[in-house]
Amino acid sequence: MILIADSGSTKTDWKLINAQKEVRNFQTIGFNPYFIDSKNIEKILRKDLIPKIDCISVKKLYYYGAGCSSKQKYDIVAKALNNIFVNADVIVEHDLLGASRALCGRSEAIVCILGTGSSSGYYDGKNIIENMPLFGYMFGDEGSGAQFGKILINAYLKNELPTEIKNAFYKKYKLSNEYILDCVYNRSYPNRFLASFGMFFSENIKNPYIYNIVESCFESFFYYQICRYSNYKSVPVNCVGSIAFYFKEILKKVAKKNNVIIKKIVKSPIQGLMEYHKP
Repeated sequence: MILIADSGSTKTDWKLINAQKEVRNFQTIGFNPYFIDSKNIEKILRKDLIPKIDCISVKKLYYYGAGCSSKQKYDIVAKALNNIFVNADVIVEHDLLGASRALCGRSEAIVCILGTGSSSGYYDGKNIIENMPLFGYMFGDEGSGAQFGKILINAYLKNELPTEIKNAFYKKYKLSNEYILDCVYNRSYPNRFLASFGMFFSENIKNPYIYNIVESCFESFFYYQICRYSNYKSVPVNCVGSIAFYFKEILKKVAKKNNVIIKKIVKSPIQGLMEYHKP
């Protein structure tokens, strides 16, 4: 059996392909090694995934994950997976390579992830040969759900939201300032908390204030992560992630303004990864 995983900071999509090429789908939380260690990854998988599959029969595991861009972070995830899938050849790669294989196959493109976080890279049809440096939700993640949330929460805490948006936000979430600060500074996955307000943006996108936040975040994404590639005007750009998918019209508008050709926008790369790896 072959097991394929695409893991962001919020969720992980899993596809299991058996010898008869039958496919089963599963979902767990995301496992970004910047926020979780091997012990807890293994604990969660044994609770939420392993009861549903025969891990002994998995012979090949392709795992693409957010945060798996250095050997130290790679090893955190790989240790947990190897402890569980003892008969499998476990291959752990960065989620950007997974997005590239899913969206492009073996064709050249600039590939972007716009979800909880954001990233981009130039894919030559085989490998990511150039990518912009990643600084996380505090100093980077332009155009991501975390950036949306950070701008919104900052304005909410400082009482700078327009009255109708402030009232709508409080009515929907009823969050105290103390709770917000606790989630950002003391609890696990602050980036996931900030990105959790993406639905609020979708529900209120016709409001000019909300629309302008999304548009300005995409402007910063193109400035810092797309227009710095020397060939960004001549190769297609493919995008994956919930933020890219649900705000695609604004994304396309900003792309056109920056002379960027967007070829594909998909919500999740897992189907494309299955096609790439299927026997």
